[in-house]
Amino acid sequence: MSKRLYVGNLPYSITENALHEMFSEAGPVESVKLITDRDTGRSKGFAFVEMATEEGAERAIAEFSGRKIEDRPMTVNEAKPQQPREGRGGGSGGRRRDSREW
Repeated sequence: MSKRLYVGNLPYSITENALHEMFSEAGPVESVKLITDRDTGRSKGFAFVEMATEEGAERAIAEFSGRKIEDRPMTVNEAKPQQPREGRGGGSGGRRRDSREW
């Protein structure tokens, strides 16, 4: 069973390919998703790596948590399930008010 890992405090210059190669040292990697800013496309400094096995995930956490890349110690731990976002609904955002509502 695969396990998803959170990888934080990454240098903005890192690529998905570099992360895939690095984490492959610990075991088979199913996927890598580097999180980027939707407006600029620039990395936000964290990623999610899905390891194919529990053993590979545990090895990756042990080997890479605290490892420095460009003087930045990585944070590596098991990813928590994504929580639903609140307050992001369409709401009345740009709706015009009728002057009679004032």
